[in-house]
Amino acid sequence: MVLLISLTSPSGEYDKYFLSNYITLRLKDEISRLEGVGDVSTFGAGDYAMRIWLNPAKLKARGLTTGDVTKALKSQNVQVAAGKIGAAPAPDNVAFEYTINVQGRLSELSQFEDVIIKRGEGGRFTRLKDVARVELASQDYSLNIFLDNEQAAGMMIYQLPGANALDLAAAIKTKMEELSQVFPPGLEYEIPFDTTIFVESSIDEVIVTLFIAILLVFATIFIFLQDWRATLIPAVAIPVSLIGTFGIMLSLGFSINMITLFGLVLAIGIVVDDAIVVVENSVRNIDEHGLPPKEAAIRAMDEVAGPVVATTLVLLAVFVPTAFMGGITGEIYRQFALTISAATLISSINALTMSPALCALLLRPTSKKKNILFRKFDAGFDVATTGYMKLVRGGLRKTFIMLVIFAVISAAGFWGFIKLPGGFIPTEDQGYAMATVQLPDGASFNRTDKVVASITEKIVEIGGVSSVTSVPGFSILDGAAASNSGTFFIMFDTFEQRNPEGYTLAYIMGELRKIAAQTQDGIMMSFPPPPIMGLGSTGGFSLQLEDRAGVGFNTLGEVTRDFYMSASEDPRIASSFSTFRANVPQLFAEVNRTKIQDLDVPLSEVFSALQTYLGSSYVNDFNKFNRTFQVRVQASSDFRTKVRDIGAIEVRSNKGKMIPLATLLTINPDFGPMVVNRFNMYPSATISGSGAAGISSGETLQVIEDLAQATLPSSMGIDWSDMSYQEKTASNPLPIFMMCIIFTYLVLCAQYESWSISLCIIMTVTLGLFGTVAGVMARSMDNN
Repeated sequence: MVLLISLTSPSGEYDKYFLSNYITLRLKDEISRLEGVGDVSTFGAGDYAMRIWLNPAKLKARGLTTGDVTKALKSQNVQVAAGKIGAAPAPDNVAFEYTINVQGRLSELSQFEDVIIKRGEGGRFTRLKDVARVELASQDYSLNIFLDNEQAAGMMIYQLPGANALDLAAAIKTKMEELSQVFPPGLEYEIPFDTTIFVESSIDEVIVTLFIAILLVFATIFIFLQDWRATLIPAVAIPVSLIGTFGIMLSLGFSINMITLFGLVLAIGIVVDDAIVVVENSVRNIDEHGLPPKEAAIRAMDEVAGPVVATTLVLLAVFVPTAFMGGITGEIYRQFALTISAATLISSINALTMSPALCALLLRPTSKKKNILFRKFDAGFDVATTGYMKLVRGGLRKTFIMLVIFAVISAAGFWGFIKLPGGFIPTEDQGYAMATVQLPDGASFNRTDKVVASITEKIVEIGGVSSVTSVPGFSILDGAAASNSGTFFIMFDTFEQRNPEGYTLAYIMGELRKIAAQTQDGIMMSFPPPPIMGLGSTGGFSLQLEDRAGVGFNTLGEVTRDFYMSASEDPRIASSFSTFRANVPQLFAEVNRTKIQDLDVPLSEVFSALQTYLGSSYVNDFNKFNRTFQVRVQASSDFRTKVRDIGAIEVRSNKGKMIPLATLLTINPDFGPMVVNRFNMYPSATISGSGAAGISSGETLQVIEDLAQATLPSSMGIDWSDMSYQEKTASNPLPIFMMCIIFTYLVLCAQYESWSISLCIIMTVTLGLFGTVAGVMARSMDNN
């Protein structure tokens, strides 16, 4: 999802039906036509429908049934193709052809009210308005949407695969601004949920880091070379390499995103290395051998061309293999690795061609006069170099001790690597969070609506929260409508507004947990967003507990409850929760088929009456606003609130006698699941949660797997889903890591024509591993 756009009427001039259908009629198609839009889903009161609210008492008084009403609607609201006058084949003297138009489908409320249901004695007609209330209202009443507790309608916009989210969001915002110019007075729109804000902020930060890296590299080169001419040559390598890299990225279909920009940041320090080697060697030839700049550059290239090529091949041997990893890990690594590889290749070509040419043109003999800053720096650097050389000489004299130290450091690096907690993609502050609330089983939509409004009032008071979009009647964990569930999309203030006040993701999530603890009417859970949009509905872990032996929903519900409660008791798990309930209060209508046959009542009439009165029956369509909408028949709400209302429904036997359903069926209390999921073709229950602070995602998944192994019966099992599935099935980078080391070693062997020298070089990898592991552990981070 890219954006959520809400439509509101601050003055209250327009009701929820108008808001929802304005999106359908005036906005949805316009947005759908934009390039890059994959889908537009609407949220709110739903599409218009002609609702026929039946009054069972009035139908009973006139001896009518639901079948009479639907039959009349089907016969009097019908699409008719009446044909043509003079259409071929026709006599030769026919000069004109006329299309016959008749009003088959009705379009106005008054026309539906006048539909004739029955012709009585004396020519009196019973019309639809005599037995029902006709209303242009909503097709569905199971969902609603509010923006900061203000009635709204919304549309969620999803992008096509490969579309640029930033370009798409900008196009949508431009289009909405254009469409808003013709809004009726009192109608406004907002964008309370914008996933591209985080992307833009992240890219801005990376760009700032990129420029900081360039300045630091430039300053470092100038301090060491102490000559603006010599500094200019490797500095030129940066834009040359970046521009060349952009060209390769374009040919590969890459975009400017966080992954490629991060690759460019790391590449800044790499692209100048080769040019620095060429410049430093050319300066040395000028100063020590007195060669003219051109000859000095030629001699320098004779000396360092081989190492420059070898260095490039080594770097390519490290990065290129990672581009061939499979799965989502490969998708993440691919652009990063190929971006750095492209920058390295371009910088190598630059060092072998343009850098020596610039050396010949720009370099001059180094001046003997240096300012006091350079003299102080050189003196300090000489002291550091002298101390370093003493350490090296001392180490060479104590070879055995150094080998022991090397072995200890290497062993510590490998031990730390093994002990380092594993992870996949760290949770980040993306500028929003989500929450859900579940009321007791069987709670009505109206009750849920009130609880959601109460929770929303508390959430909007949290520091750093800018808006709350609430959707009573929808469970984000199940991805389905549920009368006892509600979902909250919580948008934060911008990073610039929140960071100085300390309103971080951790702070806001903590405040949401406090609200959850205070909520007595239901169970509230809050979640960070998934690290990668589209991989699951929420952050944290997600699994499916499967009934693999067909033991039934009751057992599945009991095992599910015991499992997530046991997980919640583990200190390494911050929260664990499931919306699955196997004992939701229901009613079972036991039909007495023998009595139905005795009374000569068509069984289909019984089922049709139940569906129409209690569940809403779709009859046909009508045309309005150049669209097609549904005609639906249902009992008025006053006649379907109590169990005894079912028995009061009457059906007609084949003998014309009206018979109440109370004589044909028995209503008994029953229990069952509200939503039935299947995963890998097994009945399943979704369990979601998150690890405690300081516990990596890899450790969290292992805790859950150990718990499943220890507590689940043999008839049950778990499978990971969403982001957790991607983490468990992600390609193992260790084989690629070993392949990179082998390729690097072979390249070094080819360069130095020595197995032992190359081995000495490759053994330094263990020292780098130790430093990396130590740094990650010091920051209490995981290996992701």
